[in-house]
Amino acid sequence: MNFLKSFTPKILVIGDLMIDHYLWGSCERISPEAPVQVVDIDKETTILGGAGNVVNNLVALGADVSVRSVIGNDNIGNELLDMLKKIDVDTKNIFIQANRKTSKKSRVIASSQQVLRYDKESKEDILKSSVKSILDSLSGAISQYDVIILSDYGKGVLTETLCQGIINLSNENNVKVLVDPKGHDFIKYKGAYLLTPNKKEAILATKIDICNKQTLKEALLKLKKECDLDISLITLSEDGIATYDKELKISPTVAKEVFDVTGAGDTVIASIAYAVSAGKGIDETAAFANLAAGVVVGKIGSATVTLDEVEEYEALLHKSTSDAHIKTFDEIFEIVSRCKKNGKKIVFTNGCFDILHVGHVKYLQIAKGFGDVLIIGLNSDESVKRLKGESRPINIAKDRAYLLAALEAVDFVVPFESDTPHDLIKMLSPDTLVKGGDYKGKEVVGSEFSGELKLVDFVHGKSTTKTIEKIQAT
Repeated sequence: MNFLKSFTPKILVIGDLMIDHYLWGSCERISPEAPVQVVDIDKETTILGGAGNVVNNLVALGADVSVRSVIGNDNIGNELLDMLKKIDVDTKNIFIQANRKTSKKSRVIASSQQVLRYDKESKEDILKSSVKSILDSLSGAISQYDVIILSDYGKGVLTETLCQGIINLSNENNVKVLVDPKGHDFIKYKGAYLLTPNKKEAILATKIDICNKQTLKEALLKLKKECDLDISLITLSEDGIATYDKELKISPTVAKEVFDVTGAGDTVIASIAYAVSAGKGIDETAAFANLAAGVVVGKIGSATVTLDEVEEYEALLHKSTSDAHIKTFDEIFEIVSRCKKNGKKIVFTNGCFDILHVGHVKYLQIAKGFGDVLIIGLNSDESVKRLKGESRPINIAKDRAYLLAALEAVDFVVPFESDTPHDLIKMLSPDTLVKGGDYKGKEVVGSEFSGELKLVDFVHGKSTTKTIEKIQAT
């Protein structure tokens, strides 16, 4: 993850740009004119849709994104260009075609339920002159891109001629092309590095009923052979991502909660492109895409994901190394802010945790049960000396933090230099502050900044001091 953070790939997105338009309101009556609902509109929102959502996801991940497409000479097209400019995406290679309608999908939402959708768009293939404009603009610039994404929503931009022209030009210049396909015939994408069809799309394209691992392998091999792909890939929704390079592999999904799958496919191809552009192999790439998708389906509506969110999600799943769970004050503040925004309950405790023992582990397991995210404030070596004496700590802070971060119950560890975690607790304002049972009747530092205080009894006879005494007595 750190390598991805230090890398800014240049990625080109070519495909069907559109606007997703939402009319939000409530419904309390039926129209007297016809048996239909009357929706009182409270607000309107617009976001980039189609290939634009792929662009949004790449920008959120930190990529340097360019776009090539064709839109109409209309107000919707102007609105779309303004939306791209607001996220600092260059629009000079988005070509205007007369008499073409820019795609806009409007959804009427009443009490969180979609009751109607109406579209304004052109779906016929773009003109040959538009195809030529895109290819001509790309021929002299293709070497600057790490990866090219073809985002096909079946609205006429990605014609067979354009797809093959892009893929041939890319292969000549050793630039990988990734395709989010549409329709039942994938031959127009022949020669791409990989495609990202979902299971339903793969069944339609291969005419193979994917119902077990054998038929999944047959479908992957058929796509690989017929489309001349480097990697064959099929997304399997809640079952993860299946790939075939030299053998069938399934990267399992890591979604903890699913609220909305809208736009998950756009997140998958964006994250795959990001990882591939960084030189990651297909196994790491699929795992990263699963993490990104896991974050997005836990949000409402078409959503994006940042590298920080993916790293945080991976840490909460305990699929990362201990280092990824050890945070600075600034890092943990950002993490806690995101967690609270997503409705997560924050639990905080602190201590020296010098020689880790069963008492510590049971204490932390109980603490984690009070919420969703457990954060440990860890005394630095100097503060331990001031509290426990010159002979302590036995283990340095780096080692203590690493061992704590490896525990399943612990989500994050934050070392602090002062004698108490007062400032850390004030900054985080946890929902629950946890301390040992020996604090009963005593004032607990930071309790005024916490939602509640929970006291947990220690395991009798288990402590770092007793462990040291036992060692010294031998």
